[in-house]
Amino acid sequence: MGEMVRIAVVHDEKLLRSALVQLLRSDDTLDVSSHCLDTDGPELSAALPADVCVVDGECLTGPEDGAGRLRARYGDRLVVLATAKRPGVLRRAFDGGALGLVDKNAPAHRLITAVHTVAQGERFLDETLTVALLKGAEMPLTTRELGVLALASQGAPIAEIAARLHLSRGTVRNYLATAVRKVGARNRVDAIRIVQSAGWT
Repeated sequence: MGEMVRIAVVHDEKLLRSALVQLLRSDDTLDVSSHCLDTDGPELSAALPADVCVVDGECLTGPEDGAGRLRARYGDRLVVLATAKRPGVLRRAFDGGALGLVDKNAPAHRLITAVHTVAQGERFLDETLTVALLKGAEMPLTTRELGVLALASQGAPIAEIAARLHLSRGTVRNYLATAVRKVGARNRVDAIRIVQSAGWT
């Protein structure tokens, strides 16, 4: 038997986290532990002595504290689970340095292969995710447009968005109109739906 590879599984949903752990433990060369990003708090990165970290891509889209610590600690030793329907999530994982991108709809053995590949310092990308990854690179909004739309999605009125971002109300309206046009939406609500479903926010 070869040298053991230590794997940390991070997932916020207990049932899915347990299923991932059991799947990975079916390979007796993997030493697997599991953690929840929400409840393990600031000590999370220190608590994960692992060669590879397997994380759900959705965990990397929440508050920057936990996700940022994961990226800072593991960087290229991250294996991220994602779907082609969320190109923004894929892009964030890729730009964050993740070496492994595994389709959530892939056969179970693909995850084990990805873990071993990343443990050797090599890239693993499910072919089913390549087109979505390219789409993620084509996110049409600027950082400012995305920020204005994100605040609008939280129900903030134009006056509040303007005050928070130190912009005039007219500028906020212009950013919103431009964002609606760029994503091909019918209106602001439709633009928010398109951006969120793609995983760009």
